[in-house]
Amino acid sequence: MFNIPPPSTRVIPLLVAALATGTAHAETWAITDAAHPLTAVPAGVRVIKLDDQQRIEAQLSQKLPPNPHQAALAARHLMSTPAGAALMQELAVAQQGAADAWSVGVKKVPAVVIDRQYVVYGQPDVTAAMQSIAQARGR
Repeated sequence: MFNIPPPSTRVIPLLVAALATGTAHAETWAITDAAHPLTAVPAGVRVIKLDDQQRIEAQLSQKLPPNPHQAALAARHLMSTPAGAALMQELAVAQQGAADAWSVGVKKVPAVVIDRQYVVYGQPDVTAAMQSIAQARGR
């Protein structure tokens, strides 16, 4: 699904509408999927797994009967339970993460994005990617 280049210390600037409006703030995102695990993820880094939405939808579908009418009833019942509400919240978070990754133009994983402006692709070690960006920015 994703073309994964070898780890690179080259920092690539991203163009984002939020930067043009001055609404961006200091934040770090580590974007990946289940096939590309991350290492050394510091506290406070937002981890976005691009395949979480599919995983959650598969989990929801797995519990439904094959009959469409029965499946609709079971889905309504599940959504009325705390477990169903938690799954829907998890699904919303996954969808927001995918939208955020798309909004900054991330097309490969793993990717570490800082301030929605700088990205390092192909480095699963989040701390190392953050250090590469800091060095490129002269910090």
